[in-house]
Amino acid sequence: MRIVSLLPSATEIVCALGLEECLVGVSHECDYPPSVQGLPKVTRTLVPSDEPSSAIDGLVRERLEATRALYTLDLPALEALRPEVILTQALCNVCAVAEDEVRDAARALPGRPTVLDLEPRTLAGALAAIGQVAAVAGVERRGEQVVAQLQNRIVAVARRAARARVRPRVALLEWLDPPFSCGHWSPELVRLAGGIEGLGREGEPARTLSWAEVCAWAPEVVVVACCGFGVERTLEDLRAAEAVPGWPDIPAVRARRVYVTDGAQYFSRPGPRLVDSLEILAHALHPDLHPLPEGLLAALRVDLAPA
Repeated sequence: MRIVSLLPSATEIVCALGLEECLVGVSHECDYPPSVQGLPKVTRTLVPSDEPSSAIDGLVRERLEATRALYTLDLPALEALRPEVILTQALCNVCAVAEDEVRDAARALPGRPTVLDLEPRTLAGALAAIGQVAAVAGVERRGEQVVAQLQNRIVAVARRAARARVRPRVALLEWLDPPFSCGHWSPELVRLAGGIEGLGREGEPARTLSWAEVCAWAPEVVVVACCGFGVERTLEDLRAAEAVPGWPDIPAVRARRVYVTDGAQYFSRPGPRLVDSLEILAHALHPDLHPLPEGLLAALRVDLAPA
């Protein structure tokens, strides 16, 4: 089977199912596992990633309001790959090529490849997406095994978190300029890890916040996982937060419990590594209860408290 993945999370699902040899093309953002980076790229972004975060946010809003695409397909490259299955999503127009463009392209390709939309809004939905890909590829049993292994890890975190004496107020932020709450599966990760997320809502999209709203929530832990950004770029934006009125009075800042994680690799990708994200988050919230699994990097603790 010849599979083209237009999503980093879908690429990770395919590889977790042992089907990497079936991948013939990926999106420009697919970078894990590292072995997929040499595959042909069939998408490109129309949003510059090196601009200030406020400028990126403004450009994204402008293009969405004008129903203009943020990503586009390389149709000649896609046609040359002769895919039998194309994995995409219609959940978030900011995250991938528009669904209509993908389906129009598929109708024009020889053999009319199957287009599978993956639209998880919750952790359970992300696990179900693994089953969907497994079914299309004819490896249902392997899909069940992968999901069972991930569920066992989720249950282990939840059981440890249940022993926590205190559940801290948490602000898991997906963007900083302007601030965005976390959304969809991420508030659920906070709950499972032993925290209380008061800004994001489980199963609902992330939303734009004001800094006054963040300060009013008075989070005891702040975790920053900027969508599409690694740790270094996130740190650049986080430093600007020190100028936010009320920032020094946030309990998390005063207690030096502000953490940065790689949002490009974790939290933003509804695939197998959402469970890695849960384990990283749980370790940050309750390090005494949740040992960090081997091979995972701890969230970076950033001291932004005033001198």
